[in-house]
Amino acid sequence: MNPSCNLFLIGPTGAGKTSIGRQLAARYGLPFLDLDQEIERVTGVSVSTIFDIEGEAGFRRRERALLEEFSGQRGVLLATGAGAVLDPANRRTLRERGYVVWLQATVPVQLQRLALDTSRPLLADADRQQKLQAMAEARTALYEQTADLIISPSPAQEGVAAASERCIALVDQHWNRQAA
Repeated sequence: MNPSCNLFLIGPTGAGKTSIGRQLAARYGLPFLDLDQEIERVTGVSVSTIFDIEGEAGFRRRERALLEEFSGQRGVLLATGAGAVLDPANRRTLRERGYVVWLQATVPVQLQRLALDTSRPLLADADRQQKLQAMAEARTALYEQTADLIISPSPAQEGVAAASERCIALVDQHWNRQAA
C-alpha cells in the first residue's frame, strides 16, 4: 500500500530482514518489530519449540494472529518470517496495511548466511540446498504478488551496512510515506 505509514519486510530466510530492518527502522525513526522474535516473546518459548509442540500449523496460527495485531499499529517497521506470505490472509493484511518491501536472496547466499544457524526448524533437513530451493519455488510468486518494492539479491560479500544503504536509497525513491 502506497502511501502508508508502515514499512513491512518480506523475503526468504537469510535475506537480511532483521539486520537490514533494524537499519531501516533507525533511518526512518520507526520502532522495529521482528515477527518471529515477537512470537517468541509472547509465548516465552523458541520458534523451534512451537514447531515441536504444535507443528507448523500451530506456529502459522500464532504468526497470523500477531501479524494482524502488529500490522494494525501505525508507524512501525515489521520484519515478517519467511513463510508469512503462505497465508492469503497475511498477504492481504500486509498489502492493505503497509508498504511492502521484498528482500530477495539467492539460495547460494542463503546457504552461506545460514551455514551455522541451527535454530530454524524448516531447515533441519539434511539437504538444506534442496529445502531452500523448494521453499523458493513455493514462495517466490507469493512474495511478488505481495510486494510494492523488490530489492534485488545482495551479493554474498555485501555487508549489512552496504545492503541497508542500497535499500534505503530505493525505499526513499518509491515509498510515499504518510505520517503516523
